[in-house]
Amino acid sequence: MAGKEVITPLLRVNFKENFKIKEGKVRQIVDLGENLLIITTDRISAFDFVLKSLIPFKGIVLNKLSLFWFDFFRNIIENHIITYEVDKFPEEFKEYERFLNGRAVLVKKAKPIMVECIVRGYISGSGWKEYLRNGEVCGIKLPEGLKESEKLLEPIFTPSTKAEEGHDENISFQKMSDLIGEDLSKKIRDTSIDLYLKAHNYAYERGIILADTKMEFGIIDGKLILIDEIFTPDCSRFWPLSQYESGRGQFSYDKQYVRDFLLNSNWDRKSVPPELPQDVIDMTSKKYLEIYRILTGEDLLKHFEVADE
Repeated sequence: MAGKEVITPLLRVNFKENFKIKEGKVRQIVDLGENLLIITTDRISAFDFVLKSLIPFKGIVLNKLSLFWFDFFRNIIENHIITYEVDKFPEEFKEYERFLNGRAVLVKKAKPIMVECIVRGYISGSGWKEYLRNGEVCGIKLPEGLKESEKLLEPIFTPSTKAEEGHDENISFQKMSDLIGEDLSKKIRDTSIDLYLKAHNYAYERGIILADTKMEFGIIDGKLILIDEIFTPDCSRFWPLSQYESGRGQFSYDKQYVRDFLLNSNWDRKSVPPELPQDVIDMTSKKYLEIYRILTGEDLLKHFEVADE
């Protein structure tokens, strides 16, 4: 058996070449003309800030879990993936393979739909806050008396704007139709709900509730495809079924542990966030690895280990 690959938590890849690069909160996107190279780092963001602390394995989990779901839905909808095999990347990336392995993909460049496509099967997060204010979420009237984290009678599609900086803003389906057209909006809504239901049922059979999720779509040659990431802990709420109880917030396999630490600290949410204690880093990393193992059946710790300091 081959030994484990030793990795170092990745802030970014420092390319010597003068590549055209867009830096997101978590990803580096290298523009190669017709294609893009997307690198998922170990950065973590909270409350619109990118924290100084890195979360080991986070980037690999996000990348490989998205690849799992893209393949899971391959007979339903196409995606932008060309290859995740680093030895098939363009020649100029050969010397960076140790940084790219497990966390980078070569993808087709699509025209992105400038709307976040959110499906909620349970009432939580910003949807719960909006419901408390006016009994609605994105213009959808919900039954009275719902409890926090309660399962909805059927999933709802609640789009939002895609902000380059700051907060996304929840919008109605009508507003989405005004932005991108009614026919395309209906197709995206129906596809999003269908994908959510299939992923929810798959996860539920493995003891996980997929409470809500965000998807992104693009257009290539007039065809709607999936892009970015899908059903990862950064764009979805995963709750353990064994601990689920409506009427309260839930234990979750995502970065809520980081948010809770920051909320309970003295940080004012305006200045630079504090660095995370090692125990918070370790627990967050463990949550990402655990949800990946549950959903895919693969233990990444059998293949990778973190380099000693």
